[in-house]
Amino acid sequence: MTLRKMFHVEHQRLADDRTMKGQRLHAGAMAAALVLGACSSPEDVDGATATATASADTAATAEAPAKAQAVAFADNAEKDGGTREFAYAWPAQVSAIPALAESFTAERDKVLAEQKADWDASLAEFPGEDCVSCKSLSFSKEWKVVADLPRYLSLSADIYLYTGGAHGNSGFEALVWDRETGTALDTEALFTSEAALEDALGAGWCKALKAERQRRMGADFVDDGFFPCPPVSDLTLLLGSSDKQKFNRIGLIAAPYVAGSYAEGPYEVTLPVTARVLAAVKPEYKAAFALAK
Repeated sequence: MTLRKMFHVEHQRLADDRTMKGQRLHAGAMAAALVLGACSSPEDVDGATATATASADTAATAEAPAKAQAVAFADNAEKDGGTREFAYAWPAQVSAIPALAESFTAERDKVLAEQKADWDASLAEFPGEDCVSCKSLSFSKEWKVVADLPRYLSLSADIYLYTGGAHGNSGFEALVWDRETGTALDTEALFTSEAALEDALGAGWCKALKAERQRRMGADFVDDGFFPCPPVSDLTLLLGSSDKQKFNRIGLIAAPYVAGSYAEGPYEVTLPVTARVLAAVKPEYKAAFALAK
């Protein structure tokens, strides 16, 4: 799912017309996508100032696994009353897999280049104007380990995006790296179909979501149907493990606006792997799963 698809509707509704003229989010720049990666403090410079910590260059990704380090990259700038913030991070387990680290590096560089182009265009369109939201952009993406199994590395990404308007928005991404085949898999690709996943997880997800919304909102909770329980296909699916050997639990995350208002924030529910979940797993991946104990 692209960031444009995740954010476009709400940014259209929330931003005023003038601010929206300054928004130039290109779907191609964000297509690999989204809580936040750390951003360095902006500096007063004419151009972008890049900083990288913990071996942020691609050379570090080729080091031996024993020397692999986490990466936290930041590139921020201030100019003409506008700011640009960019951060991209991943854990040491990713650096230990050169092909995966190279893929993340390529995505990072592409998104950064297009953010810089968007920012330059905004500065040119609103020169000298007191319109911070027209000339400010922010993006951060932080990958985290969900489960590190002998064959598979399960990852999630927390993503934040601001392109103008009242506020930014957040979203999530997940993937599973197969060490044997050297390939990245969408988590949903390990299951037979969206319908099978809905059948296996839908009821548990909706029950847990309602309970969590009630807990957060207290007396203000009203089940008026304005935010119906979204289908599993609208969520980010994480594959977790309690024993570091098999996937035996499933995380489901709803980004803001998917299951509730922006003020409610995202919702995350963890469900056990049951016989029904196992039945939904593709035959070639069944050995990677186990019933929750």
